[in-house]
Amino acid sequence: MRFSAEAPRSRRRFIAWLTVLIALGFCGPVAMAHVGSPDIYADGSAGPYRLFVTVRPPMVIPGVAEIEVRVDPAGRSGVVSGIEIAPIPLTGEASRHPPVADAMKQSTTDKGFFTGTLWIMASGSWQIRFTVHGSRGDGVLSIPVPATSSATRGMQAGLGVLLGSLGLLLVLGLVGIVGAAARDAQLPPRAQARPDKRRRAWIAMCVALAVIGAALWFSKLWWDNEANNYSKYVYKPLAMQAQLSSSQTLRLTIEDPGWLKSRRIDDFVLDHDHLMHLYLIREPGLDLVYHLHPEQVAPGQFQLSLPSIAAGQYRLYADVVHATGFPETLVAQMTLPEIQGRALSGDDAMGSAPAVSSLQGALGTAVCPSVPEGGPRFRLPDGYTMLWNNAATVPAKTAQVFTFTLLDAGGKPPADMALYMGMVGHAAFVKDDGTVFAHVHPSGTVSMAALMMAAAQNQGKSDAMASMPGMGNGIPSTVGFPYGFPTAGTYRIFVQMKHGQTVETAAFDACAGPAR
Repeated sequence: MRFSAEAPRSRRRFIAWLTVLIALGFCGPVAMAHVGSPDIYADGSAGPYRLFVTVRPPMVIPGVAEIEVRVDPAGRSGVVSGIEIAPIPLTGEASRHPPVADAMKQSTTDKGFFTGTLWIMASGSWQIRFTVHGSRGDGVLSIPVPATSSATRGMQAGLGVLLGSLGLLLVLGLVGIVGAAARDAQLPPRAQARPDKRRRAWIAMCVALAVIGAALWFSKLWWDNEANNYSKYVYKPLAMQAQLSSSQTLRLTIEDPGWLKSRRIDDFVLDHDHLMHLYLIREPGLDLVYHLHPEQVAPGQFQLSLPSIAAGQYRLYADVVHATGFPETLVAQMTLPEIQGRALSGDDAMGSAPAVSSLQGALGTAVCPSVPEGGPRFRLPDGYTMLWNNAATVPAKTAQVFTFTLLDAGGKPPADMALYMGMVGHAAFVKDDGTVFAHVHPSGTVSMAALMMAAAQNQGKSDAMASMPGMGNGIPSTVGFPYGFPTAGTYRIFVQMKHGQTVETAAFDACAGPAR
């Protein structure tokens, strides 16, 4: 589709959106990544410009996504003069016909901070394309965004009372008008209505009240029916059943609860060389974590020969990515006996730590754990140490880069640093009550499979993948993870880095205070 230069801006926008909406009818189902952590955090480069992106998707669709961008300070990546954003389907024909971009608003006090909003008009696989203009030319970066209605929003109590009062006033006024018309419409000026006219007026008002009441009742039935129909489109995650066979094999069965008929359980794609990334975390202490990779044996069926595992109650978080580029995190619980299984191999890894200490009573009182000089340290079994370089107490809903450093037994960066599944590191952010789980990469909370789909569309505009953190040529001993705690509470952060053939797993406790 082509737009003439003379076409009005509003007409071009309408045609572009119409193309998008038609194409979305053929898109695959939407999925929700992570658990209890809907906001998207990403760190990447649009050409020469380094961007830290936060996207807060709408709770309902259609809805408005809130977007924030922090640009790397001037002098390191050039001066940014403006950023434009556009919502585009991640896959399909509509991804080739982006709508007219909207300009983000630059802060008057902080020239490196931009804000903006975008309407997401339909559920589906989306990306937000950032076009950056600055002193070093233009750059492009696309961030995948899953868009779906996650809940139905009720009316605020105050607004309900106000609208109810106005509605009652309108009903009484209409009934009064009907009564006056039946009683006084045909009377001469200053004449008094006869008793039969008054009786007819009362009858007319009663009839009018009954008719209005019936209309309101049928309107409520219609409204409730529409609300029930809308609730069918609220996201329902895939269900996962976990069973342990006599041969100490873990069997995972995935079932679709029927959210959308077009959703499939046989279209998973590789993400970091695996169809599924499974975290087993022992509760309630979060003192043991296993990062495993089951194999698919049939559509919706995965299995894994378990390594040696200590007995206990475990919560399972399984990350998968659909062919549309959307990730889902499946959740299950199971009680395991002590298992004498195989040795860990390949990309499988485990870690242990003291039980997490609940800090719920300390929230908002600044009585979170004290931070030792030099930052929190985690001593690893082979004498290595991992450092957390951030404060252990941060407000909820606050984006930042959580930075960790691996040191060898001599306190120096390991000379044999290696990539762990293509990344400098992986992190899992888990709330102590199990309501939040997020598997985060150095590039952010988005899946790498979806990020690669979006980056492929920008070839020739920006080499996005090469500029993603953790994807460079050198392998540093420090890694950062863009994230923000979604709610206040106690969190445990499991961080994994690799040197040689050893995958190190450290655990750090964080206290998220009330959101600012």
